[in-house]
Amino acid sequence: MITNPILPGFHPDPCICRKGEDYYLAVSSFEWLPGIPVYHSRDLKNWELYSHVITEASGVDLTRLPSAKGIWAPCLTYCEEEDLFYVVYGVMNSMNARYFDVDNFVITAKDMKGPWSKPVYLHSSGFDASLFHDRDGRKWLVSLEWETREGYEKPGAICMVEYDPKEQKILGYPKRIWQGGTDRGCIEAPHLTRRGDYYYIMCAEGGTGYNHCVTMGRSKNIWGPYEKDPMNPILTSTPGLSNERHNPDHLKPKYYNPESILQKSGHGSFVETQTGEVYMVHLTARPFVPELRCTLGRETAIQKMEWTADHWLRLEGGGNLAKLEVPESSLPEYPMPQIPDFDDFDSGALNIWYYAPRIMPESFADVTARPGYVRLRGQESRTSLNKVSILARKLRSLHGRITTKMEFLPEIHQHSAGLILYYDNMNYINLRKYYSETLGQSALSIIHLENGQKTEFLNSRIPVEDVPIYLRLYIEGRESWFEWSYDGETYQQIGKKFDTSKFSDEYCEYGEFTGTMVGLTCADRVKHEHYADFDFLEYISK
Repeated sequence: MITNPILPGFHPDPCICRKGEDYYLAVSSFEWLPGIPVYHSRDLKNWELYSHVITEASGVDLTRLPSAKGIWAPCLTYCEEEDLFYVVYGVMNSMNARYFDVDNFVITAKDMKGPWSKPVYLHSSGFDASLFHDRDGRKWLVSLEWETREGYEKPGAICMVEYDPKEQKILGYPKRIWQGGTDRGCIEAPHLTRRGDYYYIMCAEGGTGYNHCVTMGRSKNIWGPYEKDPMNPILTSTPGLSNERHNPDHLKPKYYNPESILQKSGHGSFVETQTGEVYMVHLTARPFVPELRCTLGRETAIQKMEWTADHWLRLEGGGNLAKLEVPESSLPEYPMPQIPDFDDFDSGALNIWYYAPRIMPESFADVTARPGYVRLRGQESRTSLNKVSILARKLRSLHGRITTKMEFLPEIHQHSAGLILYYDNMNYINLRKYYSETLGQSALSIIHLENGQKTEFLNSRIPVEDVPIYLRLYIEGRESWFEWSYDGETYQQIGKKFDTSKFSDEYCEYGEFTGTMVGLTCADRVKHEHYADFDFLEYISK
């Protein structure tokens, strides 16, 4: 059996495609770079982090964008006739006054590891844009057309426009084709496919919260009208009817289903194997209860599907409730390399599982300056929306231990470095070594930002020597705390225990849609040149 989620932690808005025997799955990355992580599998059970679509070469500027903006909902497709991968993605620039200003782009490559073409601008009509390659060679772009006018249903309807790959532009203006397959409202995430005589439109509805779902419609004409699937929604965490077209709120916590571990299930994409089986990947989440806080963010799950005799897509075994355990495919099992627990930074290149907010990690993290270490050059404060030195990994479990060995000689109080548990620039806890003018020497202390309110716990400050020091973060369910050591054997706790659940979409007021990260950080708020050396990073996920 396959146990969900297949990609735990911050892996929202999955989109899947196949080339031959290889399956590729892309997820959203928002303000984090490198952008659009791509996972690879040959059996739909075992997955490896394979590549990223958006790198420094892509020319995407995410600096100064608030949390939850940036790169949204990639659509990954493979055009067999061209032997070419396409990725359509949006850069959300602003959500002020609910205008949702987004620019949509398409980028292509012969190989999933690149090189990728320069981004081609498509339009700014709405988000979750998706590209469909028809049998006649024409290409069609569907997206949610974001509605701002008074008296119209919000957030809007699905619209479509033709894309000319030779001219690299859309032909005309997008036109509305679909209002949704249920009355849950908040339609988004459209994907077009074709099977037999029918075009199928798959969408998410209900908002990307607790009323989330996957719906479908079909038509023999690509422009419609589309017939609603009589079983809609075909996948959800909350079976049953609901009429929420009047409610543009995406979260809708009243629809939490206590009978299901998997919540928020929706935003689906399906693929057919070379043996004729069908699987759908979708977004899901697992909240702390009763607070309904998803510290791990929105994750990726998979379901086995089947086509009915009357040509509708269904969960294998019936029903529409997302399943925790799913039958494996008939494909031969194919184990994939996994991210190791221990990284000693000896490889000579920064590994691909590291991320930074808004800038590429390589711009401040150097593994060649001192072989066997990663050197982090300090930049702005961790609250900044510009250039922040945080080298992070995705939190994949609510039980884990993160350890590093750091060498750092702070010279002024604006120099600091250490470990961080980070949701966004307004919500983090940071165990840092810094220069204390009060003590006249280096010290350890904890800085806590909770929805922008900063607290420095001076009552637990500890003077330390300028020698190598071990720092450790424990995450045990609802509780997280820091420890430190000189020898890596005997640790002592510093500071209090923190509420892990608060690092979540539901609690954080300045960001949403992402997930909690852990990692290394350094700041030099004077010259942006002072650095810290880290010998290793160990992340043991239980």
